[in-house]
Amino acid sequence: MPFKGRPPGSGSGEMSRRTQALRPNIALEPKEAAKARALRRQGLAPGEIAQRFNVPVEEVEKALVQMRSPRPESTRGTLNVTLAAHRFVMAERQGEEPLWQTVDRLVDELMRLRQQAVKPAPAARKPREAKADELLPGLLPDMRPEPGPH
Repeated sequence: MPFKGRPPGSGSGEMSRRTQALRPNIALEPKEAAKARALRRQGLAPGEIAQRFNVPVEEVEKALVQMRSPRPESTRGTLNVTLAAHRFVMAERQGEEPLWQTVDRLVDELMRLRQQAVKPAPAARKPREAKADELLPGLLPDMRPEPGPH
C-alpha cells in the first residue's frame, strides 16, 4: 500500500473564512492593509503609516495585528527539522516537485523498505528426538526397557 498524501487545495495559504469573519472591520481596503503591513516591515511607525492613508492610528494597528483562529481539523503541518534534514529533503526533490510530494515519496520509500526488512521469522522447528543409541551413556538416564518377563 503506497503512502500518498493529498495535494494542497486551490485556496491553500489563504485566510479561512471563519478567521475573516471574526476579524474586526478595518477602515482600510484589503490592498491598503497589505501595503500598510509592507510599510511596517520596511520600518515605518504605525503613526506614519496612518498619516499616509489618512486614517486613525487605531485602524492601522488593526491592520497590522495578526489575528489567527485555530482550525478544528488541520490538513497540513509544519515539519520542524534540522538544517541537515532540510538539505536532505531539498536534495531529494525531483525537478520542481512540491515539498509535500517529496516528503510523501520519501515516507513511502521508508515504509516499503521497512516492510522488506521485517521478514517473518522462520517457523520454529520441533527438536528432533534422539534415538536411544545416539545418546551418550551416563548423561541421561537409560530409557531402555528393563529386561524381564512381560
